[in-house]
Amino acid sequence: MTDLAAAPHSPDAVKQPRRPKLREVLGPGLITGASDDDPSGIATYSQAGAQFGYALGWIMLFSWPLMCAIQEISARIGRVTGRGIAGNLKLHYPASLLHGIVALLIVANTINIGADLGAMAAALQLLIGGPQLVYVALFAVASALLEIFVRYSRYVSVLKWLTVSLFAYVGVAFIVKLPWGTVAHALVIPDIAFNAAYLTVVVAILGTTISPYLFFWQAEEEVEDVKERFGAKPLVRAPDQATAELRRIRWDTIIGMAFSNVVALFIILTTAATLHAHGVTDIQTSAQAAQALKPIAGRFAFLIFALGIIGTGLLALPVLAGSSAYALGEVFAWHVGLTRKPQRAKGFYATIATATLVGAALNFTPIDPIKALFWSAVVNGVVAVPVMVMMMLLARNPKAMGVFRLPRMLSIVGWMATATMTLAAVGMFATLSI
Repeated sequence: MTDLAAAPHSPDAVKQPRRPKLREVLGPGLITGASDDDPSGIATYSQAGAQFGYALGWIMLFSWPLMCAIQEISARIGRVTGRGIAGNLKLHYPASLLHGIVALLIVANTINIGADLGAMAAALQLLIGGPQLVYVALFAVASALLEIFVRYSRYVSVLKWLTVSLFAYVGVAFIVKLPWGTVAHALVIPDIAFNAAYLTVVVAILGTTISPYLFFWQAEEEVEDVKERFGAKPLVRAPDQATAELRRIRWDTIIGMAFSNVVALFIILTTAATLHAHGVTDIQTSAQAAQALKPIAGRFAFLIFALGIIGTGLLALPVLAGSSAYALGEVFAWHVGLTRKPQRAKGFYATIATATLVGAALNFTPIDPIKALFWSAVVNGVVAVPVMVMMMLLARNPKAMGVFRLPRMLSIVGWMATATMTLAAVGMFATLSI
């Protein structure tokens, strides 16, 4: 009988994963999107608003569907195959290509970690005073220890709660009372300028919003989800789970990327309404943006902005370090995953600790963190293009994806995102020579 077939003790019923709750649906995509607004990203968006006012807000609307597509493709690769991006590249493409991409990813991520730690420490120094370098060390050690020793499911819940810190930037925008009519006009009818300064910031924003570490992280978190959730399996082995899982991935990604871009847009709008409107146009770090807000928008706006830098940094550090560890671990066939205990994945966790501590050490050297961050963006822009090309080919490869190759519309938008990043990379080098 039908009821008996669906009984809890039925083997088929046991194999089915339970329907995820809303808080579980908002997982890898939400965390990935929120981590995109890290202190380095905040600096980029603040510079855009301070230098060009409302003229660059349209990029956040333009990039949203592109981000959704490429991140959904990343998540699909992980959920369908049960492997991350690096693991799939290792199986289906030349080793030299994989090694080059992973090496550049790790370099860019480590520099980014250093820049984020410096920004977090500078923000805390603004709030309470004290030695900035000590704060760099404390943030680095705390982040590494939490990622290594806290159980995955609990740590993910902490990361989800840290996404709330991003609402600080929405709140600041309402404190400063934006001219909504002007904002709407700038979003619908953008004032695009074809000069080196404008194009450089456009490229910087695109490089910040569509970054390789986000691809690796979201794919691997889908793999982790399969390991952690009872009854869940890679879709190539359990195609009956596909409808629910692919729907979850789509909504998680759409909401996560929307969250990311709305926050970025509000940072641009806030700095446009305050800093740009008062002639403050040269902002190079997120801490500078917070400090510049104080005399213009008041202490409360400054406080919220500075606290947001610390919260987003705590969210981004594990994503940056973790994506490096996943990629390197799959290259060398290590045991990888935040669900594993430290003694079962020594190389994986050692990479997390090393990336975080080396990033922190950069703050103790004569290296200019602003220039380091610039070159990190250059490397990210270079790496993003081949990674996206390989991902698009991989997602259409029946040997990897089985019957779960990309639907036509998602494939079209994914290739549009890849073309956009290719143009951005070309534009980046063009502006470098000007």
